[in-house]
Amino acid sequence: MTATAQATTSDVQTLDMAEIELREVNSTLQGAPATNRTQFEVLNTRGSHAIAVGLDADIEVTVKGSTGYYCAGMNKQATVHVTGSVGPGVAENMMSGTVIVDGDASQYAGATAHGGLLVIKGNASSRCGISMKGIDIVVHGNIGHMSAFMAQKGNLVVLGDAGSALGDSVYEARLFVRGSVASLGADCIEKEMRPEHLELLADLLEKAGADAKPEDFKRYGSARKLYHFNIDHADEY
Repeated sequence: MTATAQATTSDVQTLDMAEIELREVNSTLQGAPATNRTQFEVLNTRGSHAIAVGLDADIEVTVKGSTGYYCAGMNKQATVHVTGSVGPGVAENMMSGTVIVDGDASQYAGATAHGGLLVIKGNASSRCGISMKGIDIVVHGNIGHMSAFMAQKGNLVVLGDAGSALGDSVYEARLFVRGSVASLGADCIEKEMRPEHLELLADLLEKAGADAKPEDFKRYGSARKLYHFNIDHADEY
């Protein structure tokens, strides 16, 4: 191992956070295109914030352990696999690529994200998918209250239950829930599950490695009453 605690085992470069700083970890990952390395492993994360942020290359990063805020934020192209749980804002503002979390996710997972796939194999806390703008999110467990608040575009798939105020002020995002929904937010209603939705859902479940049948889900989305202010609907704002 070198003085910078970067080891290479076969084709995998290991970054040990017990010996190097977060700035060097992210700098190494962000500089991957110049080195032609495509596989990385981050060790001893100790709940650190902002691990593997701002990546823009077709690389694979395995984060061993749990992380703090904003893991894999602003991701483009990369596949980031976290073997533990994550703090608030995982995959925030992601543009493309894949982020997989083996454990649970704290608040606002996938917030404002424009694209890519976020898979949470545990539960997600409140405001999952808030203001999502094109991302696909698949949660194997449950989600908390106010999830998909102001969600504009993309798909949120929940194999478990959803908390209160699901889809409050939702725009054109599609919400699929297999379990129960505590309550729906303003302007969010249950909608017909058509063949194209079953096909879309089957593809997302397969990509996320989720053992579930599309027919067991219900779809929710916008009633389109709040797009423009209307005095008749003032109580719903």
